[in-house]
Amino acid sequence: MKTRRPGRYVSSLTRDTVALILAGGRGTRLKALTLKRAKPATPFGGKYRIIDFPLSNCVNSGIRRIAVLTQYKAHDLIVHLQRAWGYFRGEFGEFVETLPAQQQIDSSWYKGTADAVYQNLEYLRRQEPELVLVLAGDHIYKMDYGLMLAEHAERGADVTVGTVEVPVERAREFGIVTIDEQNRINRFVEKPEQPEPMPGREGIALASMGIYVFNADFLERVLCADAENGASAHDFGRNIVPGCIEAGNNVHAYVFQDAETKVQLYWRDVGNVDAFYDANIELTYVSPELNLYDRDWPIWTYQAQLPPAKFILDDDERRGEAINSMVSGGCIVSGAVIRESVLFSNVRVAEQTTVERSIILPDVEIGRKCRIVKTIIDEDAVVPDGTIIGVDPDEDRRRFFVTRNGVVLVTADMLEVL
Repeated sequence: MKTRRPGRYVSSLTRDTVALILAGGRGTRLKALTLKRAKPATPFGGKYRIIDFPLSNCVNSGIRRIAVLTQYKAHDLIVHLQRAWGYFRGEFGEFVETLPAQQQIDSSWYKGTADAVYQNLEYLRRQEPELVLVLAGDHIYKMDYGLMLAEHAERGADVTVGTVEVPVERAREFGIVTIDEQNRINRFVEKPEQPEPMPGREGIALASMGIYVFNADFLERVLCADAENGASAHDFGRNIVPGCIEAGNNVHAYVFQDAETKVQLYWRDVGNVDAFYDANIELTYVSPELNLYDRDWPIWTYQAQLPPAKFILDDDERRGEAINSMVSGGCIVSGAVIRESVLFSNVRVAEQTTVERSIILPDVEIGRKCRIVKTIIDEDAVVPDGTIIGVDPDEDRRRFFVTRNGVVLVTADMLEVL
């Protein structure tokens, strides 16, 4: 008999919560993948967009009042939200709404994460929430926010910060917190040069997930005070949370781990090309840490009505097959071999081609007798016959973008100039 994960019963808290998903960042570390789209709109996992993960977490947690704050290159993101998340029923008080930067306060766009929420305070007032859940729109994870809301209420916190354990050598990429025995945060430093490890665990630091729970009236007070501070960067991690700690407010850390085993749960910041590549490739493992086949916690998205994936030809030199791979609807693998790779929707791969340890985004066509290794090919690209990518690093750097870990990023525009 299947058992439900604990905490899904916290309906009174989730019902009185409004979630704000911050989806307006430029995403420059993803290089060409975000030249034409916002980072939260980037495809992930064969059929999803990155933003589908926090949105699905909200729905699965019972939070059905959700606003997505957009700014840069938001068209693809807005279209996806309309297609995938337009089924909510307003008459039942549920919604997924888009809040674009509109210069509502003055002539400036969103100046930081905190300013983005500050410029939408009037919107929040109309919703009359008890709690506000602030989420990043660019992380991959599955999380029951109800458990975090419950702990926030039980501790009488003014602010609760979602945290994960990270190796100290990676801690410079995150906001790092130090806590006491009751998980109260006594220090928060954004991207420190010398991260402080957890007590008794020299190689591990406690990092912010970019997830915050605020009491709604408290959030309004601190945002209004921050807006008056001309020296502030108007950022939750750099200004709001450290300021609350300095003022003596009750700032609590919610540690994202299994309630029984205390094991760190899956969470990935896919903010650069190597991290994006690794998180996708991990899905091809026999038992990946991120289970997309979990019926108790589904990831929702929009998908076009596509035919099943098709593998054709069965000659020794040209056999259509995929090994340890994920292949999405609408794909046709014609006499080609796919190994340890993720093919998104409507990918075509022609005969005598091999694709190894690669991520092929939607609507890509790969010609005959190609070899593609450790590569990300962005959507709508057409790869000519005989193309070899991921074998000669010097040649790849001349034509494409190559990461520190040797992942080759290829876009349609790069192929057009070959």
